[in-house]
Amino acid sequence: MSYKIPLFNLNFDEREAQAAYDTIKSGWISTGPKNAELEQMFIDMWGVKYAVSMSNCTDSLHTACMVCGFGPGDEVICPSLTFAASCNCIRYVGATPVFADIVGPDHINIDPTDIERKITPKTKGIVVVHMAGYPAKMDEIMTIAKKHNLKVIEDACHGPLSEYKGKKLGTIGDCASFSFFSNKNISTGEGGMFITNNEEMAAKARLIRSHGMSTMSYQRASGHATEYDITCLGYNFRMDDIRAAIAIEQLKKLPGDLDTRLKVRKQYVDRLGKLEGIVVPFADNTEFVSNYIFPIVLLDSTKERRNKIREYIHAAGIQTSVHYPAVHKFSTFADLGAMLTMTEYVTDNEITLPMYAALTEEQVKFICDTFEAAIKEIK
Repeated sequence: MSYKIPLFNLNFDEREAQAAYDTIKSGWISTGPKNAELEQMFIDMWGVKYAVSMSNCTDSLHTACMVCGFGPGDEVICPSLTFAASCNCIRYVGATPVFADIVGPDHINIDPTDIERKITPKTKGIVVVHMAGYPAKMDEIMTIAKKHNLKVIEDACHGPLSEYKGKKLGTIGDCASFSFFSNKNISTGEGGMFITNNEEMAAKARLIRSHGMSTMSYQRASGHATEYDITCLGYNFRMDDIRAAIAIEQLKKLPGDLDTRLKVRKQYVDRLGKLEGIVVPFADNTEFVSNYIFPIVLLDSTKERRNKIREYIHAAGIQTSVHYPAVHKFSTFADLGAMLTMTEYVTDNEITLPMYAALTEEQVKFICDTFEAAIKEIK
């Protein structure tokens, strides 16, 4: 159906179109100067030493697992309340994902207590997902990682420029990945970024990104090299310059976009934060965050009721979503036998309402009116 208020909108205008056009006209459209410019923007805006553009966030997470040294026989702890890529990347390198539960319906990020509970002699790392752009409990997680000598990968695809105690998400663990998928805060259709402060990890990531080649095509075409070596087993995880050019324009818009999203969120929280029968995750957060999505969790409810409420809202012309089905319940992970009580409750009772900077006060009011009517009518 066609929705009057969609879940998200694409924050594109003539600037993205012009950037793509100019890149095409330049005669260089594969990985080249626009990728280098985008990487430098990440280095400057995140305050990190190294940034490596990637074809998508999944490939960046795959790369992160490789540079962290995960492999067959290793275990890596991760949440189940996430998109499957956060867990698939562990299996790509032959390691085993070990699912940890979330803190609760008010903080739907991985629980440090359950992380520590799940550590074994085989544990080599932790993949942390900052759900909705809100920070996980990174102090506790990094303390656990240091205690057990574990690598920490931040899946920060929801949280560009989000902060945790004055630090940008993605700069706290050993390395991090960001997504430029079509519905993300930074959108290029497909694309991603790997960041780290570790020189060795960055060097490995660059090799892995392009077949293990010691030099890339743009370097050779620019006269900086005439030949190359294959130094390791690599992949084709390169981002093209057309998408990089679009990402540059998106990144320029990002701070202003996030400031406006904060205002939209405040409208939601002011209206729904004290509503009986629901909880707004991270409602008490005071740090700057991306507000990638706006999740709500129904209390004392069921999956069937949640679905009926969504149908009611959809009938009013408002699109909703679910972030996310529990990964450990998917068929491909069923053999791991994970039991995550809080994750399973939240994934059965979460509703994602529209969130983007272009939402008007009238639209937010209409969404809240409709949502409130739905939870009162459908018991």
